[in-house]
Amino acid sequence: MHGNAVSLGWPLTALLVFFALTAASVTRLATLGDWRAPLTAAVRCVVQLAAVSLVIRFAIESMAWTVVFVGGMIAVAAATSARRVTGSLRAAPWMATPILAGVVPAIGLALASTAVPAKPIAVLPTAGILVGGAMSAATLAGRRATDELTSQHGQYDAALALGLTRRQAVGIVARSAAGLALVPGLDQTRTVGLVTLPGAFVGVLLTGASPLQAGVAQAFVLISLLAVQAVSAAVTIELVASARTLPARLELRQ
Repeated sequence: MHGNAVSLGWPLTALLVFFALTAASVTRLATLGDWRAPLTAAVRCVVQLAAVSLVIRFAIESMAWTVVFVGGMIAVAAATSARRVTGSLRAAPWMATPILAGVVPAIGLALASTAVPAKPIAVLPTAGILVGGAMSAATLAGRRATDELTSQHGQYDAALALGLTRRQAVGIVARSAAGLALVPGLDQTRTVGLVTLPGAFVGVLLTGASPLQAGVAQAFVLISLLAVQAVSAAVTIELVASARTLPARLELRQ
């Protein structure tokens, strides 16, 4: 560390390479999956963050560019969720719905209450955290719901045979499984400060703010994420029930 930032240079580069190779090696030796995945993820991380660092310089110059940048994040998040849930990008417009449903009201209320200043430097990182949380919840809820409907398709058909609607049958089979998408956020909120010091807390500390200010900022992020992710997961389950975001392998008869 140099001052309040990570020191750039060969030691950092060597350390990043070492960590990436370690992840790949352990993945291969322990047969945890594709050993190349950690290497690909590491390369993408560096390239994407380098590009984003350059773009953000312009995005924080005006609120208009900030809105454009956030819109781009939402588009990428929707495409990522669509690919994870359905295996195709065709459902991306639909997967944007749960993300927007969670993020837009949260950002609007934060700005209206002045809890978050209406400045690009404050709005951009806050929106980024909330979009990421909404994307994770939508992806996990969608994956768990469709996986459960695939493995328990007989139970779904039985519910229909009893006269239930498709939405009711999906709820019986998949709603509890989809609810597990909220567990990571709940666990992080319950254990903050005891097990982890999340990014917002550390980031505010590195700007020179007091620990109390950092704690308040982190509390806002985590608790707002609870609401954002709950809304995102709930909307996702409704999209699954309406057959808007189903993988090709799954067909829900009415």
